[in-house]
Amino acid sequence: MTLSIRLGADIGGTFTDIALEVGDRIFSTKVLTNYSAPEQAILDGMDAVLAEAGLGYGELQIVIHGTTLATNALIERRGAKVAFLTTEGFRDVIEMRTESRFDQYDLNLRLPAPLVPREDRFPIGGRIGASGAELAPLDEAALRALVSVVSQGGYGAVAIGFIHSYLNPDHERRARDFLATCGLPISISSEVSPQMREYERFNTVCANAYVRPQMASYLDRLQERLKERGARCPVFMIHSGGGLVSVDTAAEFPVRLVESGPAGGAIFAADVARRFGLDKVVSYDMGGTTAKICLIEDYAPKTARSFEVARTTRFAKGSGMPISIPVIEMIEIGAGGGSLAWVDPMGRIQTGPESAASEPGPACYQRGGTRPAITDADLILSKLDPDNFAGGAIKLSTANAASAIAAHVGDRLGLSPQSAAFGICEVVDENMANAARVHAVENGKNISDNIMVAFGGAAPLHAARLCEKLGIDQCLVPPGAGVGSAIGFLKAPFGYEALASRIIGLSAFDPAAFNGLVDGLKETARRFVAQGTSGTILCETVAFMRYRGQGWEIPVPLPDRPLTAADAGLIRDRFRTAYARFFGRAIDGLDGQGAGLEIEIVTLSVKAADERSAPTPVTLTTGTRSAPAAQLRDVFDPATGADLPTAIVTRDSLAAGDRVAGPAIVVERETSTVVTSPFDVVKQPDGSLLILRKGA
Repeated sequence: MTLSIRLGADIGGTFTDIALEVGDRIFSTKVLTNYSAPEQAILDGMDAVLAEAGLGYGELQIVIHGTTLATNALIERRGAKVAFLTTEGFRDVIEMRTESRFDQYDLNLRLPAPLVPREDRFPIGGRIGASGAELAPLDEAALRALVSVVSQGGYGAVAIGFIHSYLNPDHERRARDFLATCGLPISISSEVSPQMREYERFNTVCANAYVRPQMASYLDRLQERLKERGARCPVFMIHSGGGLVSVDTAAEFPVRLVESGPAGGAIFAADVARRFGLDKVVSYDMGGTTAKICLIEDYAPKTARSFEVARTTRFAKGSGMPISIPVIEMIEIGAGGGSLAWVDPMGRIQTGPESAASEPGPACYQRGGTRPAITDADLILSKLDPDNFAGGAIKLSTANAASAIAAHVGDRLGLSPQSAAFGICEVVDENMANAARVHAVENGKNISDNIMVAFGGAAPLHAARLCEKLGIDQCLVPPGAGVGSAIGFLKAPFGYEALASRIIGLSAFDPAAFNGLVDGLKETARRFVAQGTSGTILCETVAFMRYRGQGWEIPVPLPDRPLTAADAGLIRDRFRTAYARFFGRAIDGLDGQGAGLEIEIVTLSVKAADERSAPTPVTLTTGTRSAPAAQLRDVFDPATGADLPTAIVTRDSLAAGDRVAGPAIVVERETSTVVTSPFDVVKQPDGSLLILRKGA
């Protein structure tokens, strides 16, 4: 039987992770991200894992890639100069935003500047009404005059966003035809984000245009260099919603890649949850630059239709740039191994969001960094072995770490390097705990009801302490946790989500029109999925609904079949059940049954994905044998505030069922799992590590 040989590559802010799947074996590595040539880090990592597996590039069957390049381009403002065409009278929408203030009492409120300056926004006459009918014809004379302006203005891309184009895209398509002679990539909002609310839609199409030339160039270079090395396999990208799409689709809609790396991590955690039969899981992904928290219920990550990037205030909704695309919903903070520690004017230790990244990296990397990062603090607390970091590929300097911590934190606060390092780690752990609490509360959940799944290079170092703070009793650290997102890419289905906004009141439900709309969305979604698979494609339809007059919608799953007039009652009941689950109760009318309160569908979503086989089930074990420690070293234990003799064992040396009493550290090439004194750790039948509270 021919072996399945598949490769996942995840470019992060600090490390690029590579996971090669050969049958049921995984070969993996981490290399520092190359900012000047991101594809080079991928190739370096591929060279290493292919050599370890004894394979060549020509034997690869598929490459699946995710990247933070689009995100970084938006945050760091390293995109193309964009010309934005919009409806006359709506030129300043992306600057006025929604006119709401996320903190109405902050006199120094800061918001991200629009991606397109006012002088690069061009109003065009013509108007589509709220019903989708043309109210005023498109000003074609103005478009003809604009062709030379755009051609000679030094622009790298064009974005087109007209009012109500999600209902009728005719004006946007005709404007694209006029501008096609400019030879620039053109993005139109009715294709990038066909959803209502013009600010979010306009900002999303501008973001797509902003990163499109850079991403297209990068993807072309990557494919060309893979071919030069003998690879003949297709390359697919993972998008923010957790599915795989072709490189051509990714190059046309690169804004859908903004959360691609974190999406792979959520899929990785969901696969772990399914294997162990865990219906309530919180995934904790901490890499070199950020930490991500995601709730997973019934073996699937929560999803949303929009999210924000480049927030100016931590946790504050409305302080960032909205991107209106399907996305796995998670909360993300600047708390990674490379996040820098500093002391604010009030004498408080702070961490992030600025990161040392891979260039120059934390001070202990000995690559020119002089400011202390979380990794420096972990090293001072002896969580890391300076001679065996990243499998020995990077030698860490304890002296450099101590010097940086003393200069920037310890000396300012009168603390020893170890006390300052403890303070740094406590701050970052509390920030992550707060993020998890906020995310759970916003979704009406109790975070302590979940089992944690920890992965990413830095998460296993902090997971036990995070569980202490959150009251979580169990945490799983799967095999390959250090490159979890890259392994998650290999678990992702070929999938695509198509959306359309239509206001449909249930009192006047038209099943024929509704079914026609859903069929069109299914055709669109299936077409994208069929580019990567010839297998069975499954569809899931979700309506985002509200009581008329409300400004926020909730997701309501619908049957995957043609609906009839009688199904209006079914949809109403499902909405009221979902509403009560979100808010405690549904809103009843004067008759106690909700009469008089119109319920309406605002947006329809169809997710299409290829059918995947169920993973082999695994049963959690709490251990039957006490495993002796191969060696001991003193490690600072945050629960007791003291150095404690700590068992140091390798993951490979443990057999299924072996239990090691904390404090302990389980070492492997890409990460280390720190087990604090309130916990023990047990090796599971699939190789996972279960951190569980003593007595459990």
